[in-house]
This record gives sequence, C-alpha cells and structure tokens, in this order.
Amino acid sequence: MNYRHAFHAGNFADLQKHAILIALLAALTADETPLSVIDTHAGAGAYDLGGDMAQRSGEAAAGIGKLLAAKNAPAVFAPLVAAVKALNGGGEGSLYPGSPLLIARSLRKTDRYVACELRPDDFDSLRRSLAPYPFAQAVRDDGYATAVAKAGKGGQGGGRTFVLIDPPFERSDDYAQIVATTKAVLARDSQAVIAAWMPLKDLETFDAFMRAMETVTRDALAAELRLRPLADPMKMNGCAMVMVGAPRSAEAAIAEVTTWLAENVGDAGAKARIWRA
Repeated sequence: MNYRHAFHAGNFADLQKHAILIALLAALTADETPLSVIDTHAGAGAYDLGGDMAQRSGEAAAGIGKLLAAKNAPAVFAPLVAAVKALNGGGEGSLYPGSPLLIARSLRKTDRYVACELRPDDFDSLRRSLAPYPFAQAVRDDGYATAVAKAGKGGQGGGRTFVLIDPPFERSDDYAQIVATTKAVLARDSQAVIAAWMPLKDLETFDAFMRAMETVTRDALAAELRLRPLADPMKMNGCAMVMVGAPRSAEAAIAEVTTWLAENVGDAGAKARIWRA
C-alpha cells in the first residue's frame, strides 16, 4: 500500500482516528486547564478528495462518503461532520480536514499546538492551513524528538500535555519509535496523554506492539477496528488507536465510534474491540 496520506484521506481509518481525536480533545478541554498538543506527523493539514491520489485509491467513498450519507450515524460523529462541512463552505465539497485542522478547531486561545511535518510539500500546506490560528505552530522537525523535547512543558503552570503519534509507517522502526517516545514522554511528564494510531495488518505485529507497550505503562486503552480478518499482512485490514492516560469520560465515545464503524463500514464479521492493557 502507498503510505502517502493523500491516498487514504477520509477513509475508514481517518473516521476512527479523527472522531476519537475530537472526543479526546473535548474531554481534555472540558475545564479551564490549558492544553499543549504535540502532533508528531501532522501531514498536509487538509486534503482534496477530488485530487488524483485520493481518486486513485477510492478509499474516501467507503469512509467519509458513507458517513455523510448515513441516516443512523450517532451524535459522536457530528463534530467531524461539522468540520468537513465547514471546510467546504458549509455545504458539499471535496475537501477533507486532516488532524491539524481538527485539533486547531478544537483548541482555545489559551492552548498551544505544535504540528511537526518533514515532507517539504506537506509542510508548506500545513503552514498555510494553520496560519489562521495564532496558537498553532507548524515546525519542520522530527516529531518523535520534538514530542520528547516538549514533554512536560505543557505541565508548567498547571497545564496538560497531549501527544498525537500518527506516523506513515514507512519506516521499519515506527512501532519501536512509538514505544520509545511514549516511555520518554512519560518519564518527563507522567500525566501526559498520548494517542497513537496504527494500521492493523496481522495480529502478531499488533500483539508484539502491545506487549512492548506493557513494559512502559499499565494505563493503555486500545480501540481496535477490524474490518476483515487479520490474515493478509500486505493489506490494511483494520486500524487501532492506542491511548495512554485517556480520560475516562471519553471512553464511551471511543467505543461508540469504533463499534459503529465496524457495524456499518466493515465486511461481514467486522468487529470492534476496546480494552485496557
């Protein structure tokens, strides 16, 4: 599979990741405590689903296309649908917001957001996307290193830190980097909230990752979305969000998002599994 996100924007994995992301941010901004968000692999900020890359994959039609057409979508998806419509001028259109725009829309003037992206073309788009938000900063830096360097700074003055780790998995060590980054961030800020997205291809890869995470924390919440059996490691058969320190108040939304997608987007036999390690 091609890991450039423009090929996959608006697909089932984005729906899970983005709806859960919005739910986490709502929980983390429910009181007046300032929030510092670090996004390790921010991407372009927004995507044109009518563009060549998205059209070649066709994944958005089975993702955001199905959600927008659904009559039974639960209210937990309403903020994501609203963000999509806002990006398209309040109506239908081909633009889809990436995590950076969804984060920026969810934050307050007292919060801070650092979005990391290394690809020059995506970084230029990211910087333009975040320009209207004075509390948001796009940086062309390694996201893993930036997350560790800035961990704990959100906690100065009583603030919170939230790290989103969403790599393209083009590197063979991304799973190990997520574990190492989680460990290093928690060493600097034990109260940090961390959310990592990953594809589900084969069961052993995911199980090995979760075993490694258990050496770092006993507070991991996994939301697995399996659209088909994890039998072919060459396909993205599902996806998962693995969260550390996730607010208990967000758990119901996390479960509802994942369960609805399994029942309405997946193949026959698709399932959701939400559990704590």
